[in-house]
Amino acid sequence: MKKLLPAIMFSLCLTAFSQSVADYVNPFTGTDHMGHTYPGATVPFGMVQLSPDTDTVPYSTGAGYKKEVYAYCAGYQYSDNTICGFSHTHFSGTGHSDLGDFLLIPTTGPLKLNPGTKDNPDSGYRSRFSHERESASPGYYSVMLDDYGILAELTTTERVGVHRYTSHNQDDINLILDMSAGIYNYPGKNTWQFIRVENDTLVTGYRQTRGWARTRTMYFAMAFSKPLVHYGHENGEEIIYRGFYRKFNEKEDFPEMAGKDITAWFRFRMQAGEQLTVRVALSPVSTAGALNNLQTEAPRPDFDLVRLQAHERWNEELSRIQVEGSLKVKQNFYTSLYHTFLSPTIYMDVDGKYRGLDQNIHQAEGFTNYSTFSLWDTYRALHPLFTLVQQERTSSMIRSMLAHRKQSVHGILPVWSHHANENWCMTGYHAIPVIADAYLKGIGGFDAAEALEAMDASATYAGYDGIGEYMQYGYAPADLTGNSATKTLEYAYDDWCIARTAEKAGQRGLTGIYHRRARSFENIYDRSTGFMRPRLSDGSWQKEFDPLKTEGQGFIEGNAWNYSLYVPHDPAQLIAWAGGSMPFVRHLDSLFTMKLDEKHIEDSEDIDKRGIIGNYVHGNEPSHHVPYLYSFAGAPAKTQERVHQIMDALYQPTPGGLPGNDDCGQMSAWYIFSALGFYPVCPGSNEYVLGSPSVSRAEIRLENGKTFAIQAKGLSEKNIFVKKITLNGKPWSGLFIRHEDIMAGGEMVFEMSSKPAKIKVPESDLPGRSF
Repeated sequence: MKKLLPAIMFSLCLTAFSQSVADYVNPFTGTDHMGHTYPGATVPFGMVQLSPDTDTVPYSTGAGYKKEVYAYCAGYQYSDNTICGFSHTHFSGTGHSDLGDFLLIPTTGPLKLNPGTKDNPDSGYRSRFSHERESASPGYYSVMLDDYGILAELTTTERVGVHRYTSHNQDDINLILDMSAGIYNYPGKNTWQFIRVENDTLVTGYRQTRGWARTRTMYFAMAFSKPLVHYGHENGEEIIYRGFYRKFNEKEDFPEMAGKDITAWFRFRMQAGEQLTVRVALSPVSTAGALNNLQTEAPRPDFDLVRLQAHERWNEELSRIQVEGSLKVKQNFYTSLYHTFLSPTIYMDVDGKYRGLDQNIHQAEGFTNYSTFSLWDTYRALHPLFTLVQQERTSSMIRSMLAHRKQSVHGILPVWSHHANENWCMTGYHAIPVIADAYLKGIGGFDAAEALEAMDASATYAGYDGIGEYMQYGYAPADLTGNSATKTLEYAYDDWCIARTAEKAGQRGLTGIYHRRARSFENIYDRSTGFMRPRLSDGSWQKEFDPLKTEGQGFIEGNAWNYSLYVPHDPAQLIAWAGGSMPFVRHLDSLFTMKLDEKHIEDSEDIDKRGIIGNYVHGNEPSHHVPYLYSFAGAPAKTQERVHQIMDALYQPTPGGLPGNDDCGQMSAWYIFSALGFYPVCPGSNEYVLGSPSVSRAEIRLENGKTFAIQAKGLSEKNIFVKKITLNGKPWSGLFIRHEDIMAGGEMVFEMSSKPAKIKVPESDLPGRSF
């Protein structure tokens, strides 16, 4: 009977795997040079994100930036045919990168301690592979390493990566641990590495790096299912002083390894068909913390159990929204939802200890500490999605931001932070709309007074990125700070969020100050051109202005055509400047239908032409709200048409299936909202602008125990226009729905048609009138 149990358990695993929404997820979606996602194994919001790395292109070799490294932001390129190994930390869809900790790969035959090259893979430890013998699903990845005849399988818990290597040959396995391998590497990025062989089945260590995160330390504890029989290492650095370690032969079977360029190896006796399971626990605190994480989350080398648990975790999280629709829509939807639950990432040990921004060890009391806040991207739709389906996590994320502020020597909220570091990437102070949106939606668990104080401190930190000049002039002058027009627009919106928060908190003085600052966007509107435009400190306009160009025009990841529509807190003013609703609608039509020449397409940052429709740049985030602006002008059918055009053309459940970087889930969150039929144009307003669903039915399972259902009656490829809407059986004439309406539960029914509804929308039914 005991011999039958593993077979029975595996059968149960297969049954569980075959009946879940997780089956619609394709982890390879977006794994091209623009999507920058990775296909490896993780659990929702997991600290360990274990995935193959297919090359070792450095950020620089000391002679300038190497452009090809941009393709490896997530470590994996679908077009490659070799794998260097499997590292334990990755970003999903970022435009810059870091991480790639503790790369492992099993090899056979002669020992090789460098990765070799894709042109000559036999020169190193990397292996050839094919997509025909590669697979991925939520919480699981497998590939055949063709050069070694080894099947590699990966799965994880939140803090532990579990590898299983099945040898098809009767040959020793050399497990290579490359401590220097990493993503966006360069000479000198690794500042220190340390390994201890504790016994023949346990190894511990850590590494310190200086990259996008300037001061980063990660610890590990690695346990083997078989005893190692031999081990050693090479240190590639030039060592001038060795002290009295010269007494030993440190290269072989010496249980301490330390240096800046270490590649270690561990040898195991293997029979054909035998399996080696390796569990690697991470900790930002200590090797003792890593060992505790290992013993708590994966105490036994039971790969199938961990895989089943990972799959169940994903199915539970993905089931927060149940949808019906075509196969393509369900694949796009659940793959997008999968992407949105990859980050922010848990960044603490099981006992609540974590490394803070001050590099000291802190204890999280009553919350989970999170890291990886790509806030310039994610405040737009990802965090608003969390306010619907991840409210408890949202509270912890905000407390993590407030803890960051306390630990910051600058005394401000995070801008773009990861792994106990602020990397200062991008513009704005966009922790503010995340906190404001949650607070105004009634999500608690954090100190509102402390949050408002932190917002004010961040918005008045004069030394950061033109804020002082912005406060002095009422705009960011182009001759005093870069990306000046972008900063002015983003600061103005963030300031509006502070005003809304202060108003609810009863702080009249702050309310007035920030409402005035929220009008700063008016100071860079050039009536002579009809565009937002960089302005100099003497009040004059920057010359040589090209509204189709991005570089040198005061904008980042967008041109004046797109950024001039970025006033999410006052679209009514944009409509007034355009001369009214119909001229504004014609202006939006021009954005989508104009032909952008090759020169201006090449100038677009981070994306290629597949992320662009006309001059509408969906592949970068600043334009994500634009299709919904039609509804502010009383033209909802135009919104309905455009969102379907974008969903159908730019999102595919295939490798390369995203129109640009996923940016930690923002690109995918846009799809989730749009597929459901509404979108948060202005986080902090509590309004979602209605569009047109691409799912025939959806149920959002809310954390208050209620369910909000969406039905699209008669939806088809042609029937994309909304004829009428009911909410809980009653006619709904508004072009928006409020957060509290959704949280109350119920059902919204869209009746679909092949023709736009010819209606004149009363002003009271337009979105944005309550701002």
